Amino acid sequence: MSYAECSRESSLKNSIATTMIERFLKQTTFTSEQDFKEHLEFIIPEDFNFAYDVMDEWAKIKPDHVALLWTSERGEEIKFTYKDLKEQSDKAAAYFQSLGIGHDDKVMLILKRHYQWWLAMLGLHKLGAVAIPATHMLTKHDIIYRNNAASVKAIICCGDDYVVEQIQEAMPESPTVKLLISIGPDIPEGFHDWMKEWNECAPFVRPEHVNSNEDTLLMYFTSGTTGEPKMVAHDHLYALGHLTTGVYWHNLHENSIHLTVADTGWGKAVWGKLYGQWFAGATVFVYDHEKFTAEKIMRQIEKYHITSFCAPPTIYRFMIREDFSKYDLSSLEYCTTAGEAMNPSVAETFQKLTGIQIYEGFGQTETTMTLGTFPWIKPKPGSMGKPNPQYDVHILRPDMTECEDGEKGEICIHIGDDKPLGLFKYYYRDDKQTKSVWHDGYYHTGDMAWRDEEGYYWFEGRIDDVIKSSGYRIGPFEVENALMTHPAVVECAITGVPDPIRGMVVKATVVLAKDYKAKAGDDLIKELQNHVKHETAPYKYPRIIEFVDELPKTISGKIRRVEIREKDNKKK
Repeated sequence: MSYAECSRESSLKNSIATTMIERFLKQTTFTSEQDFKEHLEFIIPEDFNFAYDVMDEWAKIKPDHVALLWTSERGEEIKFTYKDLKEQSDKAAAYFQSLGIGHDDKVMLILKRHYQWWLAMLGLHKLGAVAIPATHMLTKHDIIYRNNAASVKAIICCGDDYVVEQIQEAMPESPTVKLLISIGPDIPEGFHDWMKEWNECAPFVRPEHVNSNEDTLLMYFTSGTTGEPKMVAHDHLYALGHLTTGVYWHNLHENSIHLTVADTGWGKAVWGKLYGQWFAGATVFVYDHEKFTAEKIMRQIEKYHITSFCAPPTIYRFMIREDFSKYDLSSLEYCTTAGEAMNPSVAETFQKLTGIQIYEGFGQTETTMTLGTFPWIKPKPGSMGKPNPQYDVHILRPDMTECEDGEKGEICIHIGDDKPLGLFKYYYRDDKQTKSVWHDGYYHTGDMAWRDEEGYYWFEGRIDDVIKSSGYRIGPFEVENALMTHPAVVECAITGVPDPIRGMVVKATVVLAKDYKAKAGDDLIKELQNHVKHETAPYKYPRIIEFVDELPKTISGKIRRVEIREKDNKKK
C-alpha cells in the first residue's frame, strides 16, 4: 500500500475513533515515517486511569459497540459492549472492594483466557490495585516465590484442578495472601466463589483518589537466563503508551475485529488484547482454548470474519503448513507479529498464500512497542522495522559508543530528563537488577541487532544467546533463517555447545516435517549442513544437529534456548 493510500485509508478508518485518540495525541493521523517521527506527541492527563478515561468514556460515546467478543472451544459465545464492560467492571471493582482489596494491593490473576480476566483487570484498575497476570502453568514453587516477592494479597484463579492444587499447596508458605477467589468450576474450601458472590455486592462507588500517574498499574514476572524471575513494575501511563501499539502498529479502527494469540499470563496479552486495541475502539476477539492448533485458529478467523491478526512467528510457521484451500481467510486485512524475529521465508510464504504482508515489531516486558513496521513503512521480511518515536533507540557497542550501519550491537533506549512513556518503572524491590540494565543514561535491553542503510533494524538474538566460535560471533537467528529455508525443517533452535578447540560450536535442534521424519539420520544431517553453508557464511553451519519432536517453549510461544543448553550441559 502506498503512503497516500495508507493515509486515506487511515483517515477513513479513524474518523470516529479520533474522538478518543485526540484526547491523548496532539496529531492523530500520520502519512509518513518522518511525519510520525516529528509529530507524535502525547497529551498526558493528570491521574490517568485507563478504565475510567478510555473504557468508561467509550461506554458514553458508543455504548452498544461490541468491545469484546469472547468464544470458547466448548461452543460458548459472549459479546460485551462497551456499556457491558463499564457495568461489569464496576461490578467487579465493587466485589473486590467488598473483600477488602484497594489501592496498591497486589492481586495475582491466573485466569487463562476466561473472560473474567478482562473484567478483573478493569476492576482492579478502578481501585488503583496492582494486577499481576500469571500463567496457569505455575508450580507450587513458582507461586510461593511470586507471593512472597510481591507481597501478594489476593489470587483470582480459574477453578481448574491443577491450578487450585498448586495454589493450595503454596498457601502454608505464603503469609501475605489473605484472599483466594475462584471463578469455577471448582470452588475448593477456603476459596471465594466469584460467580455467586459478585451478584450480592452493593453498587460500586468510585474511590475519592484512585491513582497518580506514577503509581504501579501492573507487574509482570519475567525470567532471565539465571536466577529467579524479575518483577517488572509498570505505572499507569504504560497503558497510554500502548496507544501506538493498537492504533498505528496494528493499524486498527472501529470496525476492526482483532485477534492476538496470547495467553493472559503473558505480557503480550496487554499488548494485543486490552489497551491499544480499545484506544482504537476496535473489537477484541478471544478464543478460549486449551491446546493450540493452526486449524482451530484458522477456523475462528473464517467463522468470525477476523480482520486483524497478531501472533508469534511460531504460529505463522504452523499455519503455512496447512492446506489454505480449506479455509476462507478473505476477511483478513492486516497481520502483525512479535515475540521473536520472524524467518523471512515464513513471511514470504504467508504473503503468497494470503496476499497479506506481515508487519513485524519488537518490544519487551519492560517496554511497549519499541521498534515496528508501521503502515507507512514498507516491510522487509525478517526486519523488526524502525523505532517508535516514543523511544530514542540506539545500537551501542560495549563501550557505549554508537554502532555504524551494518555493525552488531545492543539495542538501548536513551533516557532523558523524563522516562519515556511506556518504559517500566523498575524491577520491584531489586535495585541491583534495575541498575544493571538502567545506567549511563540508557535502558539496556540485552538484545542484539544491527541497522541497515535504510534505517531498518534486524534482530540477532539475546546477548546471552550469541555463540562465540573460533573467534567469530554468531547470532542464532541468522543460522535459524538459513535452516528454515530447507523444506525438511518445520522449526529449529540454534544454541552453542562448549568445545575444547573452538570454544563453542553451533548446534541445531530441529523439528522435521512429516515427510522427512523417516529420513532422520546422517545423510539428512549432512544435507542440512551443506544447505546452511550455501545460504550463509560457511563458518556458521551447525556442526551438531539433533532431531526432536518438539522444541521447548514458553507459554507465549518463544523458544527456550536456555532449556536446550541446560539439557546439553547435563549430558556432559
